[in-house]
Amino acid sequence: MDLGAIHSEWMRRYRTHTDLALEAREVVIQHEGPPEIPGVAVETEQTPVGVISRVAITTEEGARAMGKLPGSYTTIEAPGLRLRDQEALEHVAELIGREVAAFLERWQVPQDGEVLVVGLGNWNATPDAVGPRTIHHLIVTRHFFYMAPPAARAGARPVAGISPGVLGITGLETAEIVQGIVRQIQPAVVICIDALAARSVERLGTTVQIADAGIQPGSGVGNKRFGITRQTLGVPVIAIGVPTVVHALTVVADGLDRMAAHERGNGLRAGPSGPSMGMGEAPAARVGNGPAAALGSGPTPGAVPGMPLPDPRWILQRGAGASGGMAPPPPAPVPAAQSLPPASPAAPGPGIATTAAAAQRAVLEDVLGPFMGNLIMTPKEIDVLVEDVAEMIADGLNQGLHPDLDLNRLILAATGAG
Repeated sequence: MDLGAIHSEWMRRYRTHTDLALEAREVVIQHEGPPEIPGVAVETEQTPVGVISRVAITTEEGARAMGKLPGSYTTIEAPGLRLRDQEALEHVAELIGREVAAFLERWQVPQDGEVLVVGLGNWNATPDAVGPRTIHHLIVTRHFFYMAPPAARAGARPVAGISPGVLGITGLETAEIVQGIVRQIQPAVVICIDALAARSVERLGTTVQIADAGIQPGSGVGNKRFGITRQTLGVPVIAIGVPTVVHALTVVADGLDRMAAHERGNGLRAGPSGPSMGMGEAPAARVGNGPAAALGSGPTPGAVPGMPLPDPRWILQRGAGASGGMAPPPPAPVPAAQSLPPASPAAPGPGIATTAAAAQRAVLEDVLGPFMGNLIMTPKEIDVLVEDVAEMIADGLNQGLHPDLDLNRLILAATGAG
């Protein structure tokens, strides 16, 4: 199966950008409805700092439904990471080490089997620098391992690390560089570290995904590169990632979904001058005479004259029945005190729900595309978040790859000083 093809097909179907298998499952369940997805099993584990969710994709049907290759996807959610909680950082590092060690044991990788750790991403762009910064904190031992006498290698594992950069820096596809290194040194396992794209703002910097299905660098932000998988490299691949960015259109769509859910829950509420939306005051006045025409009498502060602003309620209602993304004919004038009715609370069937949600996002892309079509957002504290998670992942890898390493003894033996 081609990772890029099934991921692109999934994004076209649901118009959602995410690299997290847990979020992909949430999107499918939300749009298709229960029962559970065939070929996809989920189990959860509660920890002192968060929740571990394990998603297993076992069939081709499940892979196409999820937009992911078959394999195991472990997601660690720890909200304390955003707060720079040292206990949470240390505990998640231990969990990462435990998961990596479990993968190595499952694949029966010997203690002296070489491991190549690849820090994917652009070190010049902070949200994309998780991989390179992880390599900076990683304990690499391959050179010492082969220089030391056999008696001094106990408890050590040969680990190599590299940050190959990105296509725009090197002119080479990352997968081409990794393939060349794999052919040369023939490692037992390749571990890739990368920054991911999330669907939910709450998961930025608070979630770690560990998967054995490989990775396609840049897929979450639309930069489709060659996949780094067991099929392309010929050796097992572990992919570790932390979401650092989210698409602006996804944020807007989720906000509108919450607005619609709030309206359906509260219904119309009568005010002194007539009915209004269930969220409090009626929306601010709009400029222009299109679908976002005035619901009030004055212009919106900061609005561009002659530029109609989209009304979220119109987008939600239009999206449920739209087949394309075209602006509708101008509606009849609406009195200032009158508001549009909320979206229908009727629960459509799975197929209808999928079509309605896709149509809604299509309308969003048409209305907001010229303003924020490819806009990607990241937290303002991304610098410290990336540094924290890079150290955390490196610490976890050091624990999982070198559980009994005496680094000083190995270095002294390798240099002849011991």
